[in-house]
Amino acid sequence: MEVLKPNDLKKRFKKSWIAPYEKVLTLVDGENVEIIEYHPCISGSEWLLNQYKNSSDLIKEAYRDGNKHVYKAQIGSKPLDLKASYNAAGIEEITVTNDEVKVTHSGLAGAGVGAGMCRGLGEGVEYIELHDIGGGSKLGKATVVTPKLEKIVIGIDDTDTKEEGATWTTAHNIGMELKKEGFEYIDHIIVQLYPNNPHKTQNCVSIALTFAVSEDKKEELINKIIELLKRDSLSNKTSIAILEGLTIPEKLKKYSHEAKTRMVDVEEAEKLANELKIKLIEVTGSQGKIGALAALGLYDNPKEAVKIYNK
Repeated sequence: MEVLKPNDLKKRFKKSWIAPYEKVLTLVDGENVEIIEYHPCISGSEWLLNQYKNSSDLIKEAYRDGNKHVYKAQIGSKPLDLKASYNAAGIEEITVTNDEVKVTHSGLAGAGVGAGMCRGLGEGVEYIELHDIGGGSKLGKATVVTPKLEKIVIGIDDTDTKEEGATWTTAHNIGMELKKEGFEYIDHIIVQLYPNNPHKTQNCVSIALTFAVSEDKKEELINKIIELLKRDSLSNKTSIAILEGLTIPEKLKKYSHEAKTRMVDVEEAEKLANELKIKLIEVTGSQGKIGALAALGLYDNPKEAVKIYNK
């Protein structure tokens, strides 16, 4: 086994058949792990996703969004039974030690090259433990080591007025500004709320922004979002809601569906947030608490988030 940092890999393997991953992030919540990888290809990564789902008992769910794939997995060790074409690659072990996450990938031929050398060149990787190089018809195996991160989802609502503004763009621009400051801005989801709400500005949507962050940076992230919303919001009703971790409580999912199908009041949102220990924060006012909380329950299901049930 060799321990190699990204720069070591660049110097050692100057091969035309190595395509660097753009980025690798690993989020941890108890025994649950979410691995986010930005693949060098776009739709080509669908093959890899299918192989990993077929081969890896540690993976509970996997999906692709462009060149980003997400593996929802668990800590542990499960040997792989690799077979060319059918079960060509997968994850055989995930461990967490202090502030590091180690994910061991194995693959046959080209899938083995991706296991360590392609991933090892991605942003976010601290180093890899290279067990077998792979390529040709050989087995490739490597442990990819990344910092332990946590997920924070910020629900945002009511930043515009009937005269001007747009909540979805305001939220996204804040996410991009934070990205430039070094925060990992992962996703932006638009959640359709109850369209017959008489208080709506127009389309009646709220926004969920997803971030990956180290534990010691969580409060800084939240405070920065509040600061930027105070600067940019045009409304006196702006609020945010904060969900930490990798799971969405079932009661929150139910509430989000309710907010899509009927009128919900601020007191109902506050009661549920208090029960689930979810922070609801008034930025310029309290009305936005309803939609901000609703955005959290659907942040991982964008197709459901945009549906309208009352026409």
